[in-house]
Amino acid sequence: MQQESGSDRKKYWKVFLTFARNSLVRDMTFRTNFVLQCVSSLGWTLMNVGFYLIIFQYTTSIGADSGWDRDKFFLFIATTWFINSLVQAFFMPNAEEFSELIRTGGLDFALLKPIDTQFLISFRRVDWSALSNFAAGLIIALVALYSLATRQNDPMTPSILSIVLYIFFVGCGVAIMYSLMICLSATSIWLGRNQTLYNFWFYITNFSRYPMEIYDRGWGRPLYGFFTFIIPVLLVVNIPARILARPISPQTSEDQLLIAWGIAATLLSLWISRWVFKRALLSYRSASS
Repeated sequence: MQQESGSDRKKYWKVFLTFARNSLVRDMTFRTNFVLQCVSSLGWTLMNVGFYLIIFQYTTSIGADSGWDRDKFFLFIATTWFINSLVQAFFMPNAEEFSELIRTGGLDFALLKPIDTQFLISFRRVDWSALSNFAAGLIIALVALYSLATRQNDPMTPSILSIVLYIFFVGCGVAIMYSLMICLSATSIWLGRNQTLYNFWFYITNFSRYPMEIYDRGWGRPLYGFFTFIIPVLLVVNIPARILARPISPQTSEDQLLIAWGIAATLLSLWISRWVFKRALLSYRSASS
């Protein structure tokens, strides 16, 4: 395989911008539907905020001695919304339609295009309304950071380095989630119509929504090991949130190993997902054959 040149990468970027613009034009054609989708997403977010505020009326932290007090946990939740909103905006709509492309013969059309098939399948549509949760997460993160910075007993102001690392590992989290999603959607080629993508996605990613400290004891240890080293969804939110919230000193060897494994897991996940997708395409039989 020939390496892509700088001009090829620029073309891919232009294609993505075209997809994004066309999706925005389509969404703005039905503005009321777009607004209702945003309001629905924000309503779900506000209900979650209210739920956790009620919980923190009865406890000071999520997990005994975990370090995740109210402000730090809301940073964790904001990180979850950042990553999930990006995945739902840019990848989920396309992954959902993959089985329909197979059934209707649309995949034949995609394979004939002079562009990488995985790129075309992954970025054809953008759900702009899903980014409303990103905006909500940003507001909650800023409020949590302000509260942490003004605390009397334990003031905390994130450094420039921690913010840069946070953004980098949010990107790593999105890459891991995308890798998992493209693997699940590629199984449609082998299974026919994989209409249970959302079910699998919910069951697997549900473990990433909570701090990994609550799994690292007793019956949670098997889950901790499986979802950290086999399907690394626990790394997705925990690493960037730990860097920014610092519930435990980042100088410990455990945190350093976790960060190193997060980078390795991201690269490995992208490689495996690429291999699975290409392997699945080899098994594809044209709808016209």
